[in-house]
Amino acid sequence: MPVPSQSELIADEIGRALRGEAWHGPSVLELLDGVSADEAMQRPIASAHTIWELVLHITAWSNIALRRITGGQAEPYMDEDWPLPGDFSAERWAAAKEELTESHDRLREIIISLSDARLAENAPKSRNTIAMMLHGVAQHAAYHGGQIAILKKAVTPYPRRVSL
Repeated sequence: MPVPSQSELIADEIGRALRGEAWHGPSVLELLDGVSADEAMQRPIASAHTIWELVLHITAWSNIALRRITGGQAEPYMDEDWPLPGDFSAERWAAAKEELTESHDRLREIIISLSDARLAENAPKSRNTIAMMLHGVAQHAAYHGGQIAILKKAVTPYPRRVSL
């Protein structure tokens, strides 16, 4: 079996953080499984973001990393870092999760084509290399996945225990 390239390893790391089989535990999509739109918009901790807001934020930084690699705007657009969900509906929640998946898939497709030399270049407007930025995308998803896990426990009703 051939040794994977650095770009393949980074793309895999981002995929695991989003889709599963991550060393750290459940991936973002595994955590979102079964979370309703109503649960995603709840704010059980007054000073914390909602699950929905976290999904939009994770998506935003995947998109920003993609733009930085492909020559687009390096800085977040106004209100892109923590976008507001807008109207709450099951359809909009499904669309937010789909955009999360699509943004990471687009990024992974581009990463696979990057050479080691390109990965070693500095990311635009950064002291970090492109490789470091991309590892950061995976770490960012895992970090906020931990927040989603805690919020999910707070908003998802536990099944009643039956006494025997």
